[in-house]
Amino acid sequence: MRVDLHNHTYLCNHADGTIEEYIQKAIELNIDVYGFSEHAPMKNFEDGYRLTIDKKKFYEDTILDLKKKYENQINILLGYEVDFIRGDFILDEIINSNVDYLIGSVHYLGKWGFDNPEFISEYENKDIDKIWQEYFDAIEQLAKTKQFDIVGHLDLIKIFKFLPKKDIKSIAYNALKQIKNSNMVIELNSAGYRKPIGESYPSRQLIELAYELDIPITFGSDAHNVEQIGFMYEDISNLAKSIGYKKCINFSKRDKELVIF
Repeated sequence: MRVDLHNHTYLCNHADGTIEEYIQKAIELNIDVYGFSEHAPMKNFEDGYRLTIDKKKFYEDTILDLKKKYENQINILLGYEVDFIRGDFILDEIINSNVDYLIGSVHYLGKWGFDNPEFISEYENKDIDKIWQEYFDAIEQLAKTKQFDIVGHLDLIKIFKFLPKKDIKSIAYNALKQIKNSNMVIELNSAGYRKPIGESYPSRQLIELAYELDIPITFGSDAHNVEQIGFMYEDISNLAKSIGYKKCINFSKRDKELVIF
């Protein structure tokens, strides 16, 4: 079964194409389960890169209507990608929404959007080992909330290829242990192949650590346009298989299902 759960729509204000075009492309690529996980609106935080709260109902209704329309061709899932930022920013109506899954992701350390090319110069002003540790501390705190089902792009902090001097596994270990303790899933996200780092999120060594800890996986293209749907799927699924994974997680109404990929 081919599963692709991390995908966006034009409603996040930085993606192109219609929602129906995404679904039609997924069908063309023989994707069995295709999930929309739009960037969720937040409380007292607006960066222009997310769904706004006034369009929440439209987003959900549109996905559910198209799920029904295409039910004989593909299984469409409804989700959100929710930013975890320390402080009171997460909306109850998102956490308690009637969705198939929630992806929790870290894109900000404080007010710094570290994966935004506009703010790349900030890396030069910081201790890279401390940045990485701060990032994985945030991932650990995200997992401790037990509000999310999937951790998005686990090592996104590597996006611009600023790598730590310390061992990456040791930096990430506590976060991965908490992910396991919180019964969460990590996604193998192919968007990293499109970025300066040029590899999957997470790296092979962190997927190996996740396998050692018996953390389940799922897959996501992180598509922001039609051409990115299913991007590098064969590569990333073969990577997972080479480490030992044979099954991935599919979701329905926040319940997990193990399927062979």
